[in-house]
Amino acid sequence: MQASEARRAVAAAVSVVASLDLTVDDALVLHDSNKLTLRLLPCDVLARVAPAAHQVAQFEIGLAQRLAASGCPVAALEPRVEPRVHERDGFEVTLWTYYEPVAPGREVSPADYAHALGRLHAGMRELDVPTPHFTDRVEQAQRLVADRDRTPALADADRELLGDTLRSLRRAVGERGAAEQLLHGEPHPGNVLTTKNGLLFIDLETCCRGPVEFDLAHAPEAVGEHCPGVDPDLLRECRILVLAMITAWRWDADDQLPNGRQLGAEWLGQIRAALDPNGPDTRR
Repeated sequence: MQASEARRAVAAAVSVVASLDLTVDDALVLHDSNKLTLRLLPCDVLARVAPAAHQVAQFEIGLAQRLAASGCPVAALEPRVEPRVHERDGFEVTLWTYYEPVAPGREVSPADYAHALGRLHAGMRELDVPTPHFTDRVEQAQRLVADRDRTPALADADRELLGDTLRSLRRAVGERGAAEQLLHGEPHPGNVLTTKNGLLFIDLETCCRGPVEFDLAHAPEAVGEHCPGVDPDLLRECRILVLAMITAWRWDADDQLPNGRQLGAEWLGQIRAALDPNGPDTRR
């Protein structure tokens, strides 16, 4: 968020929590992107704040409750207050349990990562909820790449590379006819918490339908080696497709990820290498 918007978002979260008779003396920013994630102290509540126009908070709350009830490894809502979306000053505020990190900085083992993601997928297979298809998200990236006003710094050759990659791999993945189910959508390491209760997934607003390989494409490469029944060719296609999607987002003029443009340039090189039949596979 822009600095002025972030200040308003923090104020909105503090106001909401204080109105629920929880004590707030400090707000620590844990993550800042299209939404703000805050740790509020001393009540120790995790607040997620997004512009009300996003309109995904209620979906995320409902899905988190259903998944938690079925034993899936997902972060829980704050138990001391009613589980709902709080609207304040143009923002949607949701309140969650704060989990103290266990061994911060230590890499999660691929086997543990795969086991947790497998449990999440098993629970998701039992749910019937309306969600976008993974190709809808690919189309969003395609529209972004095609819009020169939104991606003015993207060179013509790179724009052609991304557009062709998104279009061809979207078609190739779809034509494989793999089984599809509800997915997390972005189960990358940034959306996995290491807690005393094990690995927990957060940020469920990106849920979509598609093959499990699309989810695995967001995880470290070694994770896929611990997932039985995975189609390695489909997984490779999904990895390149996901890489093209996140590369497109880094060239959005409104992207606020630190070092986002540098990452976008590096990932363009990885896409070219992955598509080179004589080169190495993509690494993430």
